[in-house]
Amino acid sequence: MADQNAPTEQQLAEALTNAAPILLAPRPVAEAVKAAPEPDETWELHGGTAWVYYGNGNQGLTRPFILADGFNSGPSERDPLWNHFDNGAYAFLTELRNRGTDVVLLGFDERSASILDNARIAADAIMRAIAERRGNTPLVVGGVSMGGLVTRYALAKMESDSIDHQTELYFSYDSPHRGAWIPIALQAFAHYIRKLDSRFSDQMNSPAAQQLLSQHIDTWEDTPAPSPLREEFLRALERVGGWPMRPRKIGVANGVGTGAGNGIQPGAKAFRGKGLAITGTELYAQSQGDDQLVAQLRVVTLKKPQVRTSGLPDIDGAPGGTLEGFGILADALNALPAYAGMASEALIREHCFVPAVSAVDIKGVATHDELYSPVNDLEPSDSGLDDFKLASQNEAHSLMTEELGSWIIDRLPQR
Repeated sequence: MADQNAPTEQQLAEALTNAAPILLAPRPVAEAVKAAPEPDETWELHGGTAWVYYGNGNQGLTRPFILADGFNSGPSERDPLWNHFDNGAYAFLTELRNRGTDVVLLGFDERSASILDNARIAADAIMRAIAERRGNTPLVVGGVSMGGLVTRYALAKMESDSIDHQTELYFSYDSPHRGAWIPIALQAFAHYIRKLDSRFSDQMNSPAAQQLLSQHIDTWEDTPAPSPLREEFLRALERVGGWPMRPRKIGVANGVGTGAGNGIQPGAKAFRGKGLAITGTELYAQSQGDDQLVAQLRVVTLKKPQVRTSGLPDIDGAPGGTLEGFGILADALNALPAYAGMASEALIREHCFVPAVSAVDIKGVATHDELYSPVNDLEPSDSGLDDFKLASQNEAHSLMTEELGSWIIDRLPQR
């Protein structure tokens, strides 16, 4: 029999919809987000915004460095974007400006929109920078995470259309060139609670998520596979040559090049429900092989359906930039009112999000051998990038560190 103290579906739905949405995205680098400096210019673009900060000593846009925002739900926000790159371990944006480089932070009105749509906004920002620039110093263009794919496609499309983008250097910061990963267990949970609160499921089914993820499910009962939207995006990228040819292309990864994983064991229990409404829910790290249990789901009702996968690699523990997906879910559920009965525990907080081999575009992400390849021992020419740098440890996805940030700055065109 059901516990008489457990909430009803209606009570739980009200608790979830009245709370902040469960959204998977990198955490802020600091507990309190500081206000960003006031930009020297703000460009209102059709579908996005660019915040322009002149380099020290510049009286106008002189040496443009365009940095595109990454994946999330909703519009880009200036303060968190500035904080992410300047108020952590390494003040990347300040260092750029100290060297006379003008920083153009490119945000999107909807970060989960199609990469192809946001690439048009990136192209508009590139043309605006060319029009506003004093002198003829070539541009540096790139982005973090999804932003690296947005700008990669934008530059390649401009070349395909014979548009002069005047870009000398392209960069990507832990961008999933060969696919990103959200555990099927987390995707399944998002879809399982959809009738109570659709926002988590909406994020997992957004155009950008489907284009980024190497494996996706539309509903909790689906079989994991590349989304048709991903396949369409890859075809569109191929039609414009895959990569821009004119700029030098560099990239960094928040994962190691040794092939060493992050220590997460395949099949390990990563999350469990503890409250009356969710006891029985268990999420597991991805295992190789057929008929592997990745989730048991229970919310309010007595049913406990299981989710199993076949043919997927042990990707949660792979070398690469990590995301606190299980931790974000547990924290969000624990923040609900006690009557909701959704108390939970993340036994493993994080998982691989952008495999190192994907961030430097050197191997696929479909097998254990590909994911755990020692990139340091591979032929660099196998990558679409001309040069790349991997982190000395597996760390949070898109984390700005001196190791990676200074490497990019050292490779800026010299003037």
